[in-house]
Amino acid sequence: MQPYTGFAAVYDMFMDNVPYDEWVTYIEGLLKENNIHEGIILELGCGTGSITRRMSKLGYDMIGIDYSEDMLAIARDSNPEEDGSILYLCQDMREFELYGTVAAVISVCDSMNYLLTEEELKKVFRLVNNYLDPGGIFIFDLDTRYTYETVLGDRTIAENREEGSFIWENTYYPEEMINEINLTLFISENKYPDELGRNHKSLDERVANCYQKYEETHYRRAYDLDTIRRLIEEAGMEWIAAYDYLTKNPPRPDSERVYIIAREKYQENKKYLK
Repeated sequence: MQPYTGFAAVYDMFMDNVPYDEWVTYIEGLLKENNIHEGIILELGCGTGSITRRMSKLGYDMIGIDYSEDMLAIARDSNPEEDGSILYLCQDMREFELYGTVAAVISVCDSMNYLLTEEELKKVFRLVNNYLDPGGIFIFDLDTRYTYETVLGDRTIAENREEGSFIWENTYYPEEMINEINLTLFISENKYPDELGRNHKSLDERVANCYQKYEETHYRRAYDLDTIRRLIEEAGMEWIAAYDYLTKNPPRPDSERVYIIAREKYQENKKYLK
């Protein structure tokens, strides 16, 4: 089953604790430090567009790519008056295609961790390098091994709200450095069942809460920084820096999220020019 189908409907609700504004301020600062003040920016794994819309409001021309049509449907329906200039594309980041180059590529909220092999990761790095303007920047974050092994481990996380509930069961495979998530969702349909409502005056024509059950399985892989740097360089890109979460400090052994910055290096016969 493709991830983020049932979860798409309640993704923003359960992610309302994510500091998107802080993330965007941090990313904007990194872009400006690398002389990216305007132009087209591509977001890989844009989801429901929370980052994409904020970057658009800063004046960047945004393209958002995601593999989940359900997530993109929500992105397109969010503030359509403001989002008219955003181009959303349903594509697999391992095979994405653009009509030309972009000033920068960004990817946040552990989208790159969903690439489970070094070959997949390097393929994305090559595509990014292919579609960046000369000297363009790639900024992405990664959950760390510490996060999957220690913070999440084999824990079960649950949350219950009126609009929906979820059970998030984590399993960690240390040899593969893979975090498996078995996600069970109960999402309110806000329906009025005939058998409970309209023919029973005792309910006073109330809407009875009905919940639809969804089950999804997600896999995410951690990578050590030496592997990431090697793959970036093998893909033809230039390694710039790795930072601890929302800082300019080097990653620590207990860092839970890191940011990576890489730069486009010239390649002859770029694919988009063929």
